[in-house]
Amino acid sequence: MLDHDVRQEAFAVTSRFRDDTFDCLTTRGDTLFELADALLCADGPVKTPVDLTLTAEHRRGHGAMYDALNSGRVDVPRLRQLLAGLPQPKAADGRLVLAVDVTHWLRPDAPTSPGRLFCHVYGRSGRSSDQFVPGWPYSFVAALESGRTSWCQILDALRLGPADDVAETTAAQVRRVVEDLIGMGRWKTGDPDILIVFDAGYDAPRMAHLSAGLPVEALGRMRSDRVMRRPTPSLREYALAYPQGGRPPKHGKELRFAKPDTWGDPDAATVQVTDRYGTARAMAWDRIHPRLTTRSAWIDHTGELPIIEGTLIRLEVDRLPGGHSPLPVWLWSSATGLSGEDVDLRWQAFLRRFDIEHTFRMIKQTLGWTRPKLRSPEAADRWTWLVIAAHTQLRLVRPVAADLRRPWEKPAEPGRLTPARVRRGFRNLRPNLPCPARAPKPTQPGPGRPPGSKNRHPASRHDVGKTARRPETITEREQIRP
Repeated sequence: MLDHDVRQEAFAVTSRFRDDTFDCLTTRGDTLFELADALLCADGPVKTPVDLTLTAEHRRGHGAMYDALNSGRVDVPRLRQLLAGLPQPKAADGRLVLAVDVTHWLRPDAPTSPGRLFCHVYGRSGRSSDQFVPGWPYSFVAALESGRTSWCQILDALRLGPADDVAETTAAQVRRVVEDLIGMGRWKTGDPDILIVFDAGYDAPRMAHLSAGLPVEALGRMRSDRVMRRPTPSLREYALAYPQGGRPPKHGKELRFAKPDTWGDPDAATVQVTDRYGTARAMAWDRIHPRLTTRSAWIDHTGELPIIEGTLIRLEVDRLPGGHSPLPVWLWSSATGLSGEDVDLRWQAFLRRFDIEHTFRMIKQTLGWTRPKLRSPEAADRWTWLVIAAHTQLRLVRPVAADLRRPWEKPAEPGRLTPARVRRGFRNLRPNLPCPARAPKPTQPGPGRPPGSKNRHPASRHDVGKTARRPETITEREQIRP
């Protein structure tokens, strides 16, 4: 009886999501919806979008498919609210954990595509062979689940433009997602703060400052060569340390990550034995903050620079799953006064951040997110949201999907299927779901360009890279101003 209720609930939620998604496709909606169904029902990984028009679920021709990607329209704000209103996965303590990361849609051979940036990628031989390849970087926000899994709920995707500041654009994206979660009732007053997990590419203290006013906590990895400051001493502490007087300092003593003699005694220390990493030892120091200067990202800040305090966490493990030698990981959380249990929850949530990497791999290699050779970035955005809608449907039907495994694959436990294995059985589940797309009308293909004629309107070429440069110093800023 319980299994029957679970199946009915899964089909009901997925059916409502499909109907609401179709309402978000305001132009060329029938073709776009059938294209998303073809993504889910195609055999094997998606190689090219034109192959999807050969599936039975896509009842229109390849010309309609390209016309929908180039001239269709998706109501992105409405679709984003629809994703935020779905049941969200939560951590062990009941809080929402969101991961923010950037992945690239590489387009090195597309000089006619505007908005490309130099994307930092790593070669097959490791970090020593990193290079910069032109492409479209996309910032994703996803809700993470607890425990080891390859699932997460994608909530937003934003293409970064040549004139965008990554930190400010990401902070605005996070603010928009959190406001949607609050508006759809997924976070209420009295719930724990939403934990936002960043990687080392983001400045966690700055992201916490840009997210002020939201019920969120920023958690990010820090470089191992950073230098931060201890809490500002009180007037009494300063008078006892310097009886001769003087101007009270704004910052405490230095805490250099590379010099253990500057660490001092931690405010919290924990030891846990794990299966994958061996013994995990964590140390935490409370009210640690960076010393900000009027340079780079803070050059346009007016008034006195803020003191952004948080908890500094150092995590050290015995081994790594891949056999590599482990290095200590430094984390910074915008929350203060954390206990040992809270510290363990933070570094465990950071490890869950890598689940979004499995999602990137799945949408790229299985759903073919970066396969289309689209010229305009607007068409790339439409395709991206179709892939997100398709991935969300896989997550919603996960409880009722059958394990159609290959003979050489191991059986999976109920409810532990990977997204790729859920996709194999989606074609069998689709007859139980509504299809709001209308049947195609008979039509004749257009005449096209006359044979032998030349193209009199060649496409424009576009440069690659940033179009706006932020000054690093005040002197440089004054030189740039007219």
